[in-house]
Amino acid sequence: MKNLSPYSENKDFKDINSILETCLKNIEFQKKLNAFINVYDDEAIQNAQTIQNKINNKKAGKLAGMIIGIKDLFCYKNHPVTGGSKILQGFISKLTATCINKVINEDAIIIGNQNCDEFGMGSSNENSFYGPVLNPIDQSKVSGGSSGGSAAAVKSGMCHVSFGTDTGGSVRQPAAFCGIVGLKPTYSRISRFGVLAYASSFDTVGILSQNIEDCAKILEVVAGKDELDNTSYIGKPLKYSDNLEFNEKASIVYFKETLSHNGLNIEIKESIKKKIEILKSKGHKVTELSFPMLDYTLPLYYILTTAEASANLSRYDGIRYGYRSPNATDLESMYILTRTEGFGIEVKRRILLGTSVLSEGYYDAYYGKAQKVRNIIKNYFNKIFQSHDFILMPTTPTTAFELNAHKDPISMYLSDLYTVPASVTGIPAISIPNGQDKNGLPIGLQVCANDFEEQKLLAFSKYLMTLN
Repeated sequence: MKNLSPYSENKDFKDINSILETCLKNIEFQKKLNAFINVYDDEAIQNAQTIQNKINNKKAGKLAGMIIGIKDLFCYKNHPVTGGSKILQGFISKLTATCINKVINEDAIIIGNQNCDEFGMGSSNENSFYGPVLNPIDQSKVSGGSSGGSAAAVKSGMCHVSFGTDTGGSVRQPAAFCGIVGLKPTYSRISRFGVLAYASSFDTVGILSQNIEDCAKILEVVAGKDELDNTSYIGKPLKYSDNLEFNEKASIVYFKETLSHNGLNIEIKESIKKKIEILKSKGHKVTELSFPMLDYTLPLYYILTTAEASANLSRYDGIRYGYRSPNATDLESMYILTRTEGFGIEVKRRILLGTSVLSEGYYDAYYGKAQKVRNIIKNYFNKIFQSHDFILMPTTPTTAFELNAHKDPISMYLSDLYTVPASVTGIPAISIPNGQDKNGLPIGLQVCANDFEEQKLLAFSKYLMTLN
């Protein structure tokens, strides 16, 4: 499947229609992957012709001809958005997310919305009401979650770039499993307006792409302050794609606990150790430090995110919009049955956990304490970045695992072990391909940088991808 990128593989392209046709053929040919929930083919073809005319008249925007898929958590006016859930089945959005508006204004083409774990809650894309997304490299394996459809679509040439959301690793983990680039920018770098909420102090709009160049181009278009999102960063975004060369000698940290953890696949460990040795041979300073709080990040992450999810998902009640149980006989049964029938098992589990965490007698013991630990970890990372440029970690403990491999939620949650530190602290992090295991499955390498240093992170990541 040919995946033409107007910013890297085919800079002198002329025919938008043929590029779009390639993507639509790839979607049809690989329908079994279940990457898309809805494909906007007729609309995309019409938009392609309009953009082609702009190109011919030299009036096209920065992203003219780029084909973009959007995770089914992004609102797009007059199009469905369900969060991968039965409870929003049939809902049509009345607004468009800010980041989607920005790429449309630069003449990108939205090709459809992509399958995901329900409300972004999952690490395998097996929690979707629409069924699991299969890994395009090995269809017996998961694509990763929760942005599994987005990652599979990019890898398979169904689109050039996808928007995902990353709350605890939901862009980086599927990027690692599918062998592509997955960026989680600094929290607040991209507006969250128009994105269905899971955990508001963690949710981050992320970018999945085949290469660093496309990722940088999208970031410079969508980053920036948004009056519709009061958490968005007021600082002026940079021209990320203008300077992707890295010619410095970097100071890099890795944590001994990440490489000595019992759950880490030996091939992933060896791939990172090899990269570290190459970096040292190139004159970069690589330092081993201890991160004794690694095993605390997962519990505090799930305490805080389930609490926020409990509050955010209370709006899905069968009254205002979305699914309403036909079996209800009164107001109370309508609430109970709508939420029981409308939500999947994992979402219900997290709502119940979050409600318990916030209940009287448990708030200070769990939620309050988790917030204190979050601040301790953030301060620790701040201290590291006072004298170092980057942190290297595995993206995931294993490569893509078999469908239905994890029968209990705790083992599934451990898939997020290495991605949640960046989510807890809000720093930017990226997963890049770093070889393959003995079965040909991709290995991801995660790079973290200080707050709002995406420019340096992207340049260094591009450099890392050349070191073999």
